[in-house]
Amino acid sequence: MSYFSAWRVKRPVPGVVLAPDERLPWPQTFAMGVQHVIAMFGATVLAPLLMGFDPNVAILMSGVGTLIFFAIVKGQAPSYLGSSFAFIGVVIAASGYGGQGPNANLGVALGGIIFCGALYTLIGVIVAYTPPVVTGAVVAVIGLNLASVPIKNMAPTNFDSWMQ
Repeated sequence: MSYFSAWRVKRPVPGVVLAPDERLPWPQTFAMGVQHVIAMFGATVLAPLLMGFDPNVAILMSGVGTLIFFAIVKGQAPSYLGSSFAFIGVVIAASGYGGQGPNANLGVALGGIIFCGALYTLIGVIVAYTPPVVTGAVVAVIGLNLASVPIKNMAPTNFDSWMQ
């Protein structure tokens, strides 16, 4: 049995969202996949460069990680896994990387990444056991606090800010 046999093909309809067990026809699925890879490729190359790592290794590992993820979810949630910008601050702080050439303190940098990954996993487990009322309220508070940022940054005049 193929990974894709459990999905129902659904024709694209404006304003209608696909369900988790539905997919677009192959031409649209392929186009969306190519767009996603192109969008993720920049981050997969840029993030390692900012941390002083070899981007070739990052591309290889993102491919391996994507294949492992795809096998674990049995093709039900295809996604391309790329680099994360979340680790840049930790790597620079832990290794003292100055931003040019390869990172001389790879062991310290990778230790920081492993520690942050473990911390993210712990936070994920805690969040997984919180009720939707709590997580929804937290997301709403964060969104409301951040709502003013684009208004302040994108409005050229006070009138535009008031209108937004």
